[in-house]
Amino acid sequence: MSGSRSSSPNSNSGWSRKENKMFEEALAYYGEGTPNLWDKVSSAMGGIKSAEEVRLHYEDLVDDVKMIESGRVQYPKYKTQGFWTRGKVHGPSKANWQQIT
Repeated sequence: MSGSRSSSPNSNSGWSRKENKMFEEALAYYGEGTPNLWDKVSSAMGGIKSAEEVRLHYEDLVDDVKMIESGRVQYPKYKTQGFWTRGKVHGPSKANWQQIT
């Protein structure tokens, strides 16, 4: 992450889960290289984030991925990580897992 932007795991604290989902869906829909991408993503999000906020959010995420891939930041451990390992269920029972999904 660059020094001018947030450098904490909570760098997305200004973005709700819903906003992040909208961002991801719009980015997947338009794809990189689309002219006026940040304006289009912002518009697809209903204008709740400006094109500049969208661009900076994207750059933060790219920086985060680079840090993880370089080994400078440990890969995040998610609550669902480790449920399935070599065909064995870990964590909740298989019946509970089916209820969760």
